Amino acid sequence: MTAAVVFDLDDTLYPERDFVRSGLQAADRWLAAERNIAGLFDHAWRRFAAGERGRLFDQALADLGLAAEPALIAVLVGAYRDHRPAIALAPGIGELLDGLRRRGPVALLTDGWHRTQRLKVEALGLERWCRPIVYTDLWGREHWKPSPRGFLAIQAELGLAPPQLTYVADNPAKDFRAPRALGWRTIRLRRPAGEHALRQAASPADDADRVIADLGELIGHRRETS
Repeated sequence: MTAAVVFDLDDTLYPERDFVRSGLQAADRWLAAERNIAGLFDHAWRRFAAGERGRLFDQALADLGLAAEPALIAVLVGAYRDHRPAIALAPGIGELLDGLRRRGPVALLTDGWHRTQRLKVEALGLERWCRPIVYTDLWGREHWKPSPRGFLAIQAELGLAPPQLTYVADNPAKDFRAPRALGWRTIRLRRPAGEHALRQAASPADDADRVIADLGELIGHRRETS
């Protein structure tokens, strides 16, 4: 019986590319204000939209004819990570969370730099629905998924048995191995535009129990397993 639903954050409750856009714009604003250099966002976003990942600032600076000095890259990465993001929940998610909260606990488990993830949570207003909210980075990067530590912490705080917990996330490379090993139910959200939509699980243990294309299907799932 599913008693509580635990969500991943990025590309699950909101589109991650919206944060990337917002962060690149923040870095662009810093460079324009502090160095009087315009155009960083245009080049970085073009590369991201084309499928490039990693070293976007290095490549965008090269497009502008500038050297990717380590100190400058560090400042741009800081502007990206530490800005207050212009992001919003995916359509219908607020109503979905309202419905789930009426049926039982809703929690959040997220990896990534703690300050960055907290700023996302605040921008999305997720404290309204999610309790607990677990930031695995507070224990150190070694406790990011697929570490079981965050899942065990939520399980203990909610006082529920593993089969009563369902984890909803998007990335089979890291999201599902630990909760499945603990005995949780797992659901993969596979939106066509998601960062990991095309990723295949490395093994059956890494895959989710069920795949959905829309979080609206969760209400039906809750009824089926209650």
